[in-house]
Formats: sequence, C-alpha cells, structure tokens
Amino acid sequence: MSWPRIISGIIAIIMALSSTLFGGWYFTIAIAIVVFLGQQEYFNLVKSRGIIPSVKTTMLVSQIILIICTLDASLADAIMPVAGTLICFYLLFQPKLATIADISASIMGLFYVGYLPSYWVRLRGIDHAISSNLPLSGYWPTNWPEIGQGNFTSLPTGLTATILTFFCIWAADIGAYFFGKFFGKTRLSDISPKKTVEGAVFGITASLSMAIIGSYCLHFPYWLITGIALGLIIGIASLLGDLTESLLKRDAGVKDSGQLIPGHGGILDRTDSYIFTAPLVYYFVTLLLPLLEKTL
Repeated sequence: MSWPRIISGIIAIIMALSSTLFGGWYFTIAIAIVVFLGQQEYFNLVKSRGIIPSVKTTMLVSQIILIICTLDASLADAIMPVAGTLICFYLLFQPKLATIADISASIMGLFYVGYLPSYWVRLRGIDHAISSNLPLSGYWPTNWPEIGQGNFTSLPTGLTATILTFFCIWAADIGAYFFGKFFGKTRLSDISPKKTVEGAVFGITASLSMAIIGSYCLHFPYWLITGIALGLIIGIASLLGDLTESLLKRDAGVKDSGQLIPGHGGILDRTDSYIFTAPLVYYFVTLLLPLLEKTL
C-alpha cells in the first residue's frame, strides 16, 4: 500500500468513528456528505453512458430522507415512494422526452446511493433519543471506567451495533485484500478480475470472527449463533456491495468512480461495502435479536 492510501484510510477511519460516537445530527451530517458525493459519482457514471437522469431532484430527496430518518425513523419508509413519485413527475415534464433508462437510473440513484445508506442513520439512532447528552442530539459517554473494564452494554445499542458493523466490514475488506493478494488463485467473478474465491472466503471468515467476538462482548442472546449469523450477513453483503459497484464502473468503462480520496479513488470506491450491510444489520438488531431474547 502507498503512503497516501494508508494516511487517507486512517483519516477516514478517525472521522467515521468520531461521527459515529457523537451520533445525532453529527452522524447524519457525515452520512449526508457521503451520500451527496456518492450520488455525484454515481450520476457521472450514468451520464457517461448517455443517460440523462434527474440529478438535482434525486439528490435533494435523498437528503430529505436522511433528515426524516434522524427526526423519526418510522416515517422514512413512507418518504421513499413519495420521493420516487417526485422524480418521475420531474422527468415526465422535461422539455426532452425521458427514456426508460433515464427513469431507471434516477430511481436506482435514489435507492442505491440514497435510501439504502439512510439505514446507517437509523441503525445509529437506535436508543439514541434516551442517551443523547450533547447539543444537536449528540452523545458522549460518561461511564468511561465501566467501558474500560469491558462493559460495553452500558453504551447505546445503536452505537455498539454500528461500530461492530464497521469492524466486521473492515475485517472482511482487509482480510480479503491481503489473503487474496498473497494466496488467491481462483478468480471469483469476471466483474472484478482481481477478486479471488480464496480472498472472498477469508474475508467472510474474518467478518464472522469479528462478529462472534462482538456478540460475546455485547452479550447477544445465543452469542455464538448470532455472531455467526451476523458475520455471514455482513461479510456476504459487503462482498456483494463491492461487486455491484465494480459492475457499475465496468459498464461505464472506468477504473475508479472518482479521484476524491488519494490512493483510494472515489467515495463509492470506499463505501461500496457499506451500502447493503446497514439495512440487513438494522433489521437483525431490531427484529431478530428481540425475538431471540424472548426465548431465553
């Protein structure tokens, strides 16, 4: 790895962990910036194929979805069909007759780079209303001695679940990269020629191992089973997110989605593994874990 890649990666991790710790509007603003920049890159890829999507309308309603998620997560799903309707309405009344590709690319931009990432705001927001103690609904731990002794259950559920998901994704990405580089021999897919089966399997295993440790530390019900399930979900979703973004770049004929981050490419190049994971982890925490707790 080059030094610019290492340094920019460290800075990104620090910013991600800081905004995640504070939560509230601090985290929402961080996600909003990522969504804004990610949609710019997505629409640049789309435009390179001669498609004319509804860029401004899609980006605006995506930011509104993030705001709604912060105010009341239960209303976020109701905004999605309204947002899709507004995008179609805008395209229908353009001077130039819109095509199926224009409409499809716009809705995909809303769903893929707007709606799915909004689940990060929902995930971090679990139990946040009762724990916030800073302006802008922020949070700062006041029980550092307990945390230092490994009592992570005293932290908000949304905070611990989000950080654990980050760790699993990082473990999967780093594990797949290094193991695939040195031991990978079998190509995984023509979509991304550098990815190997060996790297993918090791990456998922790394995610699984991290999730088991996290499930034990957070006292999840049936921690071994839930850890295995969570690790598999995150590892596989992370891989699929990576391949999906690679497919978009391959179709557009580019190597990177952008050049914003030194040594890493664009925002989508660095966040592709996060897009499909947040919704799955959110429902894992809010639906599956409560059901398992009732069986204890």
